[in-house]
Amino acid sequence: MPVEETATAKPAPKRVRKGLVIINTGNGKGKSTAAFGVMLRAWGRGMKVCAVQFIKSEKVKYGEQLAAEKLGIEMVPAGRGFTWTSKDLSEDAAMARHGWDTARERVLGGEYDVVVLDEITYPIRYGWLDVNEVLDVLKRRPPMVHVILTGRNAQPELVEFADLVTEMTQVKHPYHDQGIKAQKGVEF
Repeated sequence: MPVEETATAKPAPKRVRKGLVIINTGNGKGKSTAAFGVMLRAWGRGMKVCAVQFIKSEKVKYGEQLAAEKLGIEMVPAGRGFTWTSKDLSEDAAMARHGWDTARERVLGGEYDVVVLDEITYPIRYGWLDVNEVLDVLKRRPPMVHVILTGRNAQPELVEFADLVTEMTQVKHPYHDQGIKAQKGVEF
């Protein structure tokens, strides 16, 4: 017997296609890893993808950078590594601004289907990038450009604007709980 529609039944949502703004945030591990997983999935579907990394240095080759190089995926390191140990934060700020110039060009240019802004929440939090400028670029991007932002403590304005926000929660951590240092291929 068919189910009758009632006055409270909601109609099926209209199917919409648009580029998504995705945020991976929180204190748990896996924010960048999840973003690179989406990037790899999109690349596998023949989509044009790239990433700008706001903390990673070009002087160190991390596993995702090595993989991207082998796959022909553009990955731009725009930091000096562990910023909190820097002796000259003005240089870190300048690098973040340069990384943002690159990121803005990739997001607005329409050449890429997926752009990852890895660890962008940190230069925003440090005041090196203006959250309103980032929002403006996200609002003006071409309709089918997906942008993934990662980093702890995502700014409320970004969270409000995003289509999908995932908060990674740390339940257990090998270093914090057992003293196991970061390992190649897993953490970097």
